[in-house]
Amino acid sequence: MDIYASDDEKGEAIKNWWRENGRSVITGVVLGAAVIFGGRYWMNFQQAKTEQAAAMYQQVQMNIGEADLTAAEDLTQQLMQSHSSTPYAAFASLELAAEQMKNEQADAALEYLKWTADNAKLDAQKDLARLRMVRVLIDQNELDQALELTRQTTSEAFVSLFAELEGDIYLLQQDKAQAYEAYRKAIASMEANDPRQTLLEMKRDDVAVINEG
Repeated sequence: MDIYASDDEKGEAIKNWWRENGRSVITGVVLGAAVIFGGRYWMNFQQAKTEQAAAMYQQVQMNIGEADLTAAEDLTQQLMQSHSSTPYAAFASLELAAEQMKNEQADAALEYLKWTADNAKLDAQKDLARLRMVRVLIDQNELDQALELTRQTTSEAFVSLFAELEGDIYLLQQDKAQAYEAYRKAIASMEANDPRQTLLEMKRDDVAVINEG
C-alpha cells in the first residue's frame, strides 16, 4: 500500500483551502504589514514575491509530472531559501518528498518533511509533514521517534490519523493494551463517514481479542 494513501485527501484539502482562501489571507497579512512598515511599494513587493513563489511551485509540479526530479529539487530549494514565508515552499517540499519516497529515497524525503514540519506557515502543512514522517520512520523501524511525533499534532483534523499510527506503533512494540486505547481514540475522533472506520474497528477488535486471550 502507498504510505501516502491515507493522508492524500488531507493534502488535497489543504491545497483546496489555500486556493479558496489564500488570496484573502495574503491580502490581510500584506495590508497589516504595510501599516507597520508603511508604503505601497512594500505591499506591491510582497504581493509580487508571493506570485513568483506560486509560479515556481507550479513549475515544480510540472517537473515532477515529467519525472525531472533534479529540476524539481533545484526549484524547491530556491523556494525554501527565498520564499519560505509563503505556503508554496511547503507545498513543494511535501510533493518532492512524496516523489522521493516513491523512488525509495527515504532519507532525502525525511529531510524535506522535517523542513516542512519546522518551517511551514500553515499548521495543517506541519501536521501533514509530521504524519508522513511517522509513516517513513515506522517503515525504518524507528518506532520511538515515530511515537514522539504522533503526540505533536496541532490540528483537530489530524487527531484520528495520528492516533491510528500511535496504535500501529504500540502494536509493533507488543504493547497491545496501549494499542487498543489508541485505536479507540482514533475511532472516537474521526470525522463522520470516514472511510477508515471499518478498518479501525477491525484493528481495535483484533487487539481486544488478543488481550482477552
